[in-house]
Amino acid sequence: MTFPKQRSGHTDLTSQEIADRLAIRELVDAYAHCADRRDVEGQMSLFTADTQFLVFMDSRSADPTQKIYGRDGLRPVFENLSTYQATTHFNDQSTVTWEQDSATGVSYCLAHHVKADGPNRSLMIASIRYLDHFVKMDGQWYFKQRKLMVDWIDNRPLGAG
Repeated sequence: MTFPKQRSGHTDLTSQEIADRLAIRELVDAYAHCADRRDVEGQMSLFTADTQFLVFMDSRSADPTQKIYGRDGLRPVFENLSTYQATTHFNDQSTVTWEQDSATGVSYCLAHHVKADGPNRSLMIASIRYLDHFVKMDGQWYFKQRKLMVDWIDNRPLGAG
């Protein structure tokens, strides 16, 4: 996948292209919202039935740490978020490249995970880049492939909550 390094002019976008850009941004944000609300079914519904979800715990590695094929395989990954007391995913910049009813994109996220172990709490912050392949089916955008690339992780104790 190649991604644009600078912004586009956007002076000739059609209303459909604007709507598609907004829909893809809402898809990315819905993923984070569902994760933070532990809405496993909602999160799974954002993916095609034949999706690929690849996790790279070290973004410099060529080999994924975890490979999941098919929407149903996502359930245990998304359910695992319930091991945290709270999570907050902050989505940031993103770029999208179009090809009719499919697109590729990269989006950045700071994912905050609070873990409680008795009276002790800790915070794990992960800097994530998602490399995405989106498809439009029946007027809706979905993740066809999502690569979760962890650039760095910071673990620290957290005060009483």
